[in-house]
Amino acid sequence: MVIKSLELENFRNYETLLINFDSGTNILYGDNAQGKTNILEAIFVSATTKSHKGSKDRDIVNFAFDEAHIRTYVLKDGLENRVDMHLRKNKSKGIAINGQKIKKAADLLGLLNVVFFSPEDLSIIKNGPSERRRFVDMELCQLDSVYLYNLNHYNKIINQRNKLLKELSVHPELKDTLSIWDNQLVSYGSRIIERRSDFVNQLNEIIFDIHAKLSGGKEKIQIVYEPDSLIEEFEQKLSDSLEKDIRLKQTSKGPHRDDFSFMINGIDIRKFGSQGQQRTAALSLKLSEIELVKKLTKDTPLLLLDDVLSELDSSRQNYLLNSIGDIQTIITCTGLEEFVNNRFEINKIFYVSNASCKENESKLKH
Repeated sequence: MVIKSLELENFRNYETLLINFDSGTNILYGDNAQGKTNILEAIFVSATTKSHKGSKDRDIVNFAFDEAHIRTYVLKDGLENRVDMHLRKNKSKGIAINGQKIKKAADLLGLLNVVFFSPEDLSIIKNGPSERRRFVDMELCQLDSVYLYNLNHYNKIINQRNKLLKELSVHPELKDTLSIWDNQLVSYGSRIIERRSDFVNQLNEIIFDIHAKLSGGKEKIQIVYEPDSLIEEFEQKLSDSLEKDIRLKQTSKGPHRDDFSFMINGIDIRKFGSQGQQRTAALSLKLSEIELVKKLTKDTPLLLLDDVLSELDSSRQNYLLNSIGDIQTIITCTGLEEFVNNRFEINKIFYVSNASCKENESKLKH
């Protein structure tokens, strides 16, 4: 699977853009705040319907316009597919594949699998649990349409239950209707817990060897899933916390409170690890994500590296670049000298400045 080209209209700081990618390694370079990351974000939206930043559609449409368009041309299994995203500030987005509108995001899954790696990901281990849940959810939603369905329904039920909890102070007679939401919450939440557990087991099978190589064989890593509630106790915990939930006006139990820990040689590096250990583990996690996508989809994902090389030391840079192999990669950076040094083959270079993106063949020859 490769992305052949990208067209933008009124997306972020771009009024118009057309960029044709190589199937190998593509470099987007230029000063900060010129629009490099916006190109990667547009690709991610095309693959997942969501921004990697969690931004709403109204925030990614150019402020001077009410609508934006993203057109992505993807080559998969020898066939070219066009993904159209119609983003609107005040309405839900429209999605079409090869001119045919689709109603569910799940219908898009699998056409374009993306692994996004940014400097923020290097802090995923030491940041709050919401960052780790977001990582797991973003990857599982790309790989598993059933998980996406369950997660969407779970989040809607959480919102409805929280809304009802807030109304109880004015309408206490509605308390008996909470059980309707609780039953659904347990049903969808249990499926999420089970799938997250499977996902962590799958990652652990891959990350152990990758991290051992990165650490020179000195460290053994394990990801541990820390569910807020086990499946068999979820219903009881929800019932026991009812009065607390009414008082706080929010749901305090469930997989929306889950966390994941990273153990190195039996020590929780979120609490006791050095920054170097945390960064190496985060890199191992992203490289494992690539391998897991390959394994489950029998295809290669598109790798997006957003100015992440400047945050890594030379040994980690080399390991990452050597791991890319046959994966189509799009890298953003401020200066080519940061990491090129003839260490790996670059197929196309683009200079990004003031919302314009131009191919720079002269730099490639050097």
